Amino acid sequence: MNEMTSIPTSPKDWETDQEVRWCPGCGDYAILKAVQRTMPELGVRPENTVFVSGIGCSSRFPYYMETYGFHTIHGRAPAVATGVKLANPELDVWIITGDGDALSIGGNHTMHLLRRNLDCQVLLFNNEIYGLTKGQYSPTSRVGTRSPSTPFGSVDRPASPCSFALGSGARFVARGIDTHKNLPAVLKAAHAHKGASFVEIYQNCIVYNDGVFDPFTEKKAAPESQIWVEHGEPVLFAGGAKGLAMDGEALRLRIVDVVDGDWKGAGVIVHDQTNHGLAQMLIDFAPGEGGPVVLGVIYNHPRPTFERAVVEQNAAAAAGKARDLQKLISKGQTWQVEKQPHTM
Repeated sequence: MNEMTSIPTSPKDWETDQEVRWCPGCGDYAILKAVQRTMPELGVRPENTVFVSGIGCSSRFPYYMETYGFHTIHGRAPAVATGVKLANPELDVWIITGDGDALSIGGNHTMHLLRRNLDCQVLLFNNEIYGLTKGQYSPTSRVGTRSPSTPFGSVDRPASPCSFALGSGARFVARGIDTHKNLPAVLKAAHAHKGASFVEIYQNCIVYNDGVFDPFTEKKAAPESQIWVEHGEPVLFAGGAKGLAMDGEALRLRIVDVVDGDWKGAGVIVHDQTNHGLAQMLIDFAPGEGGPVVLGVIYNHPRPTFERAVVEQNAAAAAGKARDLQKLISKGQTWQVEKQPHTM
């Protein structure tokens, strides 16, 4: 997004003097460190970077980044970020949000930011619960989730953040895990994309929803339960012993065994991050459907950005016109008060 500079930074340059205040063991700590470690590798400057957040545990993030920042109101981070980017398109804008903040009260704002394709990075911390307000079920909570607001178990069908983003017109959709070593690579890819980059990060809430992602995040389970996709590479997992193939009759993906490394013979597909239909299939291929969760950059197909269109439109409208404030003020119905006011 921003050109490389000749002055390198270190992770320390991106840390503030504020005490980081999340619950001990919260996945937010790992995400914060991943972002602070990644920023120097992007070649950007703190003084040219803005972090914008809404309300929630994740939204304390701007306090801990040595950059400009806005801690806004519930669900409205996309609106503020849009204003920031339009005011100065050269700024590097990051939006930090949660599943409740972005998909409930902020769902409308998130949708329009993605369809407009504002040049920014959206990091959605998904812990499938409202953590800040003490454990109510959220739009991504699973059926049966017991919480203060659903003591007998939630009957809501959960929203899929990545499916929501893709359906809203997002041109970059990715998934990561708070503590995974691959998260920085996903962040770099999101930043390299010119447009709205949407990254869902599975984040463990140790107090109100601890272990909900264990079936695919635990070290022993990971090889069989995670698929990290890469553009142009076969979609393999389980150490290359299994992969995903296309079921032509059912028009969906299925798991196949790979014998002696012959993934082509097994019919394993090659990931094409520009294929919208494939992206939807990969997003839907989730643990709840009996398969491994797909992670990494799922969809990446750039198109012109919103702020670029606005800047070009304004330039075209102003072409050949001289700036004359007095003429603008006098335009239309105007009058002049000739008499001085009466003295009292």
